[in-house]
Amino acid sequence: MEIQTLRYFLAVAREENMTRAAGALHVTQPTLSKQVRSLERELGHKLFTRHSFSIELTEEGRLLRERATDLVRMADRIETEFRGLDDVTGGDLHLGLAESWQVSILAQEISHLRRHCPRLRYHVTSGGTAQVTDSLDRGLLDFAALVEPPDATRYRSLPLPVIDVWGVVMRSDSTLAAKEAVTVEDLVGLPLLCSEQSWERDIPGWAGERMGELTLEGTFQLAYNGAVFARAGLGYLLAFDHLVDTSPSSGLTFRPLKPTLTSHMYLIWRREQVLSPIAQRFLAQVRSSLGGLQDPQDPTATGHAPAER
Repeated sequence: MEIQTLRYFLAVAREENMTRAAGALHVTQPTLSKQVRSLERELGHKLFTRHSFSIELTEEGRLLRERATDLVRMADRIETEFRGLDDVTGGDLHLGLAESWQVSILAQEISHLRRHCPRLRYHVTSGGTAQVTDSLDRGLLDFAALVEPPDATRYRSLPLPVIDVWGVVMRSDSTLAAKEAVTVEDLVGLPLLCSEQSWERDIPGWAGERMGELTLEGTFQLAYNGAVFARAGLGYLLAFDHLVDTSPSSGLTFRPLKPTLTSHMYLIWRREQVLSPIAQRFLAQVRSSLGGLQDPQDPTATGHAPAER
């Protein structure tokens, strides 16, 4: 099975039309059809169901699409990395990032690195812990940034010396907006919006024995989308500060939780991972800068880099 054949297959799966796929690939339709039939014979399964003016993936085809996407992405990474081995001024950096205002720290580090590596190209994937660690484990990412302690048996990590502060994003005309901070008692009986991961891992420790009195109205992967629903009056969003616009003109207000609930972010990479030259330079850049990073919201910040795990 050749990578080029998988590229042909993915193009047909994407276009759902042999003619359009052939045009996108700049090959003739007979050539493309021959490649697809050859792939089906090789695998021993039918990959497409043909209709009058379109085609669709079979169950086996959907499975191959999932696997082929990873294989093609990995092949592209290998080609790019080897082309860039002798390029001291650039390369491709792949990051998987959770939602956090601390991402701005990593953006700043990339900005600093670009001064010495003007040919640097970076590719960012956003998602929850399961999503980004899965991509990291499959070798599709150089680093991931999580807002929970990583598994030290699988990953090496650098804790970023800042914190995310939890709170409630709500309509500015809400009665809770008049409070300086929001307690568990304030939230009892209200429709709450939160990421599923945080509802299971972060909020129970804060709410304690009253967790069972809280009502989860809806779950969101992205705080921005949750804020849209909060603005519509559908619920109160539990999220980090700084993730959504809560300026006076936004119609939204953020109030911290009481007692305070915070989360730390960790930059992680696989223990057995061989980093590309540009990934090594990025890691060195982050390490050299950590001592100067402080959280303006954390009065206990010393400015010293935390220990690497």
